[in-house]
Formats: sequence, C-alpha cells, structure tokens
Amino acid sequence: MKKRIYQLLVDNTSGVLSRIAGLFSRRGYNIDSLTVGVTADPRYSRMTIVSSGDDLTLDQIGKQLEKLEDVRNLKILKEGESVTRELVLIKIKASQENRQNIISIANIFRAKIVDVGVNSLVIELIGTDSKLKAFSELLEGYEILELARTGLTGLSRGMDDVTYL
Repeated sequence: MKKRIYQLLVDNTSGVLSRIAGLFSRRGYNIDSLTVGVTADPRYSRMTIVSSGDDLTLDQIGKQLEKLEDVRNLKILKEGESVTRELVLIKIKASQENRQNIISIANIFRAKIVDVGVNSLVIELIGTDSKLKAFSELLEGYEILELARTGLTGLSRGMDDVTYL
C-alpha cells in the first residue's frame, strides 16, 4: 500500500471539514492523518490529508477532492520536493533512577522536556515520521503513560507551485 499526502487550500467556512471527511467515508477511503489550520489569509484554511491505498484509489481520491466546491487548490506533496513535520507529545513514567537516561535520549533527538512531574516527564518532539519512530523505539524500555500526535503537515519547497488566490 502506498501513502499519498494531499494538501488542500479550502474556504474557511463552517462544514468544510465535514464535507471532506464525508467524501472519504462515503467511498470507504481511509484517512491516516488530517491536519487543518487557517492560512495567512483568514478566508482560507490549509488541510493536509494523508491517505493510503493503491495507485488507482489514490488517484480517485485526488479527483474527488478537486470536484468539491470548497476546494480552491489541491497539491500532492512528494517526498524530496516538500517539507513535512509532525509533533508528538509523550508522557513517560520517570523515576529518579531512569530520569537522566530519558533526558539523554530526548537531548540526542533535540526533543524538549515541557513538563516535569514527581514521577513523569512530558517530552515534545517535532520531526519526520522516521525520526518520531526512531525516538519511540529508543523509549520502548520505559513505560509510556500517554502519547498524542498532531498528524502530518507540510509545504512544497520553493516558489514554483505557490497558489495565489
């Protein structure tokens, strides 16, 4: 199964997210990740949707998205031609004995300790999927109490395909 990253510029109006999510659910497509935020122009929002499937399914998703009235622009973010990041927050059980080891692992990945409790740490890490996976693998020996991921967001590199509305 392949993954594809769709970046949509949509009208910033109520119901847009519901209509786009409805398109996926009606056709049985899966959303692996979804992020939405307002752009520099408050009339528009930028959505980043990661979906997986075969080539035919992924092409069909793109065609269906382009047909939606609220979608002003659709781009496919390709590896090497775009910058993508994701944020993860991890709350980990940290006793006095293992706290320094956990902090050392976090420092190697340039992660931030954003909260310190008597028996826990909350770590923030921003990076690519492979960086987040590598970090998680090193923490496997510790007890992860909670984990939250934002979902992928990204922009294409350079000025060639900037959309002006």
